[in-house]
Amino acid sequence: MIEDKMAMSAKMHHRVALITNRQSNYQILKDVVSNFVGSLSGGMFSLAMGLMLLHDTHSPLSFGLETAIVPLVGIVILIPVGNLVDQCRHKTILVTSLVTRLISLVIFALLLPLFKGVSEFIPVVCYVTVNAISTNVNTTAYAASVHELVNDQKIPLLSSLTQAASALSAILAPAIGVALYALIGFETFIIVEIVATMVALVLLILMQFHYQENNDNVMRHRRGISSQLSGFKTGLIYIRQRPLIRDLILMAVVINFLFTAVTIGMPFVITNQLHAGNLPIGYIEAGFSAGIFVGSLLTSVIPNDYHFAVKILLPVILMGSGMAMLGLLFILVTQPIQLAIIGGIILFMIGLMNAVMNISLNIRLQTTVPTHLLGRVSSTLTTSVTAIMPIGTLVYTFLFQSRFNGAVIIMISGLTILGYVLSLLVLLLKDIREDTAVAAK
Repeated sequence: MIEDKMAMSAKMHHRVALITNRQSNYQILKDVVSNFVGSLSGGMFSLAMGLMLLHDTHSPLSFGLETAIVPLVGIVILIPVGNLVDQCRHKTILVTSLVTRLISLVIFALLLPLFKGVSEFIPVVCYVTVNAISTNVNTTAYAASVHELVNDQKIPLLSSLTQAASALSAILAPAIGVALYALIGFETFIIVEIVATMVALVLLILMQFHYQENNDNVMRHRRGISSQLSGFKTGLIYIRQRPLIRDLILMAVVINFLFTAVTIGMPFVITNQLHAGNLPIGYIEAGFSAGIFVGSLLTSVIPNDYHFAVKILLPVILMGSGMAMLGLLFILVTQPIQLAIIGGIILFMIGLMNAVMNISLNIRLQTTVPTHLLGRVSSTLTTSVTAIMPIGTLVYTFLFQSRFNGAVIIMISGLTILGYVLSLLVLLLKDIREDTAVAAK
């Protein structure tokens, strides 16, 4: 009954919104441009910072700081961020977050010259921490504000094109970042990042958020939150009442843990075990980013009412199969060009399926979860998936450095994903049927 009331509350909330298709299209354009500028500049800046640290400190942590810090930050701020996003105006949160990031960049630029050698890690760690908080807040707030930006019919297009912009920036950032770093150096690079952040801030300010403050259910809910823990508990109760969301979050955690076998193991196997050089690594990683980009565009043209089970379960099955094929490829092939071409094709398919699955899941949440709970649900999903990555990194680093064949580890991990999803197939199909029936009420 509580779930039915929440779903009904969401529907009432959505019907109040009077956002035309034209307004939605303008909002999508501004959001996509802002996301592309922010993702591209952020990716280039992260690469340049890693290159700077590697040059000055010769430390293996140079490119691993964000991997270690981001999940920890996500865990620490999980409860307050979800509650904050569900209680405050989203535009205010986003503007404040970007302004904070801008100020931290200026302070970082002023302080960095005062540190030399290994001590440079001090300002870098401080900035990366602030940036991780800002990114986490932005991601959660944007996910929870879709009904204030576009109408319900445009939500799939917004999610798809935003993901496509991020994927395109991931493809372009390494090449542009390395070239720009060599041309202007890191100190000037900070200025470029400050300018890019200001552009993203201006675009955000120009975006119009259509708030539905006359929604009595939402207002009563906001007034009823007495503490951070009780607010977070409300989100967990809602997730438990939606078995599909609960089981999909669990599935996403398992998949991300096992997929670490590719992100950690693929470069290790190619360089240390096959001795094929760095060329195949670049092509394979580019194939993955290109797959996400194409998958994002493909999702934008798939009707939203197309079978949700197909858009979620088929990609996971193909991703597991692709990982198994990648492991088999490393067993059978050692020639660099063949590894690059075939491996790139396999990772392209995996990236494409990954985009379809992620976007379909996000659209499902954004169109069925009440706005006043969307922040906490999205934050729980994002943090759960991100937090498992350091654990996966430790486990697979140990496995790949042991006497086990790395290619076999990747293949077994892929087969494990395949077996895991197939074992849950009946349960997930049942969850989807029941969840669809509830959402339709």
